[in-house]
Amino acid sequence: MDFELSDEQQQIREEVRRFGENEIRPVAQEYDRAEKFPHEVVEKGAEMGLTGAQIPMEYGGAGYDALDVAIIIEELYAADPGVGGSVLGTAFGSEAIIGFGTEEQKEEYLPPLAAGDAIMGSAISEPDSGSDVSSVSTRAEKDGDEWVVNGNKMWITNGSVADFFVVLCKTDPDAEGRYNGFSQIIVEADRDGFQADKITGKMGIRASDTAELIFDDVRVPEENLVGTRGAGFLQQMQFFDETRTQVAAQGVGIAKGAAERALEYSQQREQFGQPIGEFQAIQHKLADMHTRLEAARMLTYKSAWSVDNLDEQLTTLASMAKEYASRVAVDVANECVQIHGGAGYVDDFDAERFYRDAKITQIYEGTTEIQKNIIARELQK
Repeated sequence: MDFELSDEQQQIREEVRRFGENEIRPVAQEYDRAEKFPHEVVEKGAEMGLTGAQIPMEYGGAGYDALDVAIIIEELYAADPGVGGSVLGTAFGSEAIIGFGTEEQKEEYLPPLAAGDAIMGSAISEPDSGSDVSSVSTRAEKDGDEWVVNGNKMWITNGSVADFFVVLCKTDPDAEGRYNGFSQIIVEADRDGFQADKITGKMGIRASDTAELIFDDVRVPEENLVGTRGAGFLQQMQFFDETRTQVAAQGVGIAKGAAERALEYSQQREQFGQPIGEFQAIQHKLADMHTRLEAARMLTYKSAWSVDNLDEQLTTLASMAKEYASRVAVDVANECVQIHGGAGYVDDFDAERFYRDAKITQIYEGTTEIQKNIIARELQK
């Protein structure tokens, strides 16, 4: 077994780390306080090719594989989860177009994403449908050569800044079986009847845009259907397998950022005439934080590797990685605040922001409880 990253992957890590240090960390607090989407940082990320990291090269992207993307996510989130996540997240949902879209859809929608000229979102969750994706009630009805979309979506990343969305809709309400009759449809934000209301007051990742979407008789051409009609739920489950690995990488990045800041503070802060890092209680905390970080990283990297190599293990590994890495992120961020003491409770330091940002990794892309259900179900097969 070879645990060494390639020279190219090492270079990717170093370049993204420098980007995070130079372009993200200095402005992270500002964007968090203002709950402002970091357009300026995204533009700089686009110049590095980060906005097109996972988009195939033939459509203007970098064509990185899942492990490469995990490394990029880790470094961006170690710099700052809200701002860093927004850079790569401008193409959130592009997996659906890459995996199931027509050639015409790929040529129209992917190049602008790769160049940083467009932002997209994936619209799945609804006010009454979160973990239970099969209860989605947003409908798309065929009217001639158009789809007419009606419904609401909630907690949508990039909701008020995106140019278009891949929307999970019920297209065949009479289809037999709980998971049949759903389709994914591309809806542009400039369509009549579309409205996005930004959600503010979030606990964390405040620089990341989140919104409620309203579709009121929104008409789109029939060619906006992604893949096969009625196969949307299955498409979405495959999408989750990949994005849950990415959320695991987010957790690793948050834990990394928190652990590094805790170590740095422990070497600077003095009590009783010596740095607090010389006290065994602090040393044990640091040892546990970095050990669990490394364990989460290895599980996440294995899951990322399996995306391209071991399809039969993907679902279990993705859920394991997502559940464990998100738990490590929350625990390490908590210990980071504890090591900072009173300084960790105010936003003069990054500790409290990482503590707030970490929690979302246990919620979106399937809660911790859902991941455990999936793992148990797969083990019993």
